[in-house]
Amino acid sequence: MATWTNWAGTESATPRRLHRPGSAAEIAKIVADAAVRERRVRPLGSGHSFSAIAVADSDAIDLGRWTGIVSADIDTGLVTVRSGTTLRALNAELDALGLAMTNLGDIDAQTIAGAVSTGTHGTGARFGGLATQIAALEIVLADGSVVACSPDRRADLFAAARVGLGALGVLSTVTLRCEPAYVLSAQERPEPLQQVLDGFDDFAAGSDHFEFYWFPYGRDALVKRNNRVPVGTAARPLSRARQFLDYTVTENVAFGALCRLGRTVPRLVPALGRISAAALSAREYSDTSHRVFVTRRAVRFVESEFAVPRESVHEVLAELRALVPRLECPVAFPVEVRVAAADDIWLSTAYGRDSAYIAIHQYAGMPYRQYFAAFAEIAGAVGGRPHWGKMHGLDAAVLRERYPRFGDFLRLRAEVDPEGVFTNAYLDRVLGPVR
Repeated sequence: MATWTNWAGTESATPRRLHRPGSAAEIAKIVADAAVRERRVRPLGSGHSFSAIAVADSDAIDLGRWTGIVSADIDTGLVTVRSGTTLRALNAELDALGLAMTNLGDIDAQTIAGAVSTGTHGTGARFGGLATQIAALEIVLADGSVVACSPDRRADLFAAARVGLGALGVLSTVTLRCEPAYVLSAQERPEPLQQVLDGFDDFAAGSDHFEFYWFPYGRDALVKRNNRVPVGTAARPLSRARQFLDYTVTENVAFGALCRLGRTVPRLVPALGRISAAALSAREYSDTSHRVFVTRRAVRFVESEFAVPRESVHEVLAELRALVPRLECPVAFPVEVRVAAADDIWLSTAYGRDSAYIAIHQYAGMPYRQYFAAFAEIAGAVGGRPHWGKMHGLDAAVLRERYPRFGDFLRLRAEVDPEGVFTNAYLDRVLGPVR
């Protein structure tokens, strides 16, 4: 196949074989044949991971023909979806059924399999990541067997595969616990950064979904508070003209132009950052939940994100704010801060602790290594766990110390994929080689 490149342009590969299965049976045959021939297999997903997790040098599986909802029980909210379905398509199909996901991130380009495997999350002090909404999984193992797992059936495999990094097998279907469609009210406005930090704990607890963006070199943060409205309340979405002005013109066209100028003349970046922060405006509206959660992003960037214990967020942000002025290359993109409830998923970044997520970014084509490495040290000092789909340099020796069930995951991996059919260089680094 032609060279594959991820969305951010940080990773590429030229797999020797590209498979496009249209059924679980076809996925199983592809995997079994590769195993017999001692080849490696990786699903490509949508390429929205910034890390090398999806890189396939031998056999790549494109699940673009394996999409759509298999079954939906409106009464229980249980929906089984094929693994190649993008979140964007899934949200639309759920909406047509009068259902919705409980929580979502702000990007919907990922396949459901990719989002699950990398630990995609949204924000909300009382809500977990996407994987916490999973009721059951069907997965193709290295021997070509298609197995089901849930809390009551192969519970260890379920606990591991909900954030499995694609290291245990190829997900074929995901069963989600959805709920009746609901409307979110959105309040977005600039607030002084120090005020946001001082009230962070109360703000996070006081909204269903709370997050903020800090523009380096600016005094203000863009704060987003999303809350459910009573059932039956009519949505009041932004007008099409306001959506075009705010999202297309301001957040993509104008911001992209400032980033390109900063990449060309780096010394201007601090001033441009102050302009971006000063240009933030307030808006209030309400809409169907997924339309509020998701934001369209056309400006390309690279990203690193760590989950830290929520009580450590002030310490980490203080050090990050002190770091930015010392960097050799200025930072053209904002820092995003979110929260999530603790969960029990073995390789979830929120395993066993309420977490704050701090994501740093740099505009595509601008230097980022010094910034990302220094941030990793800051987050690491409080036991920060890197997002599996975003950029970091940690290896298995370090990560073992940060995940209490890391050893259990490796034991299960050795059982279900003893020959390393599903591994690649990234997994060899973060999990260690299979053998």
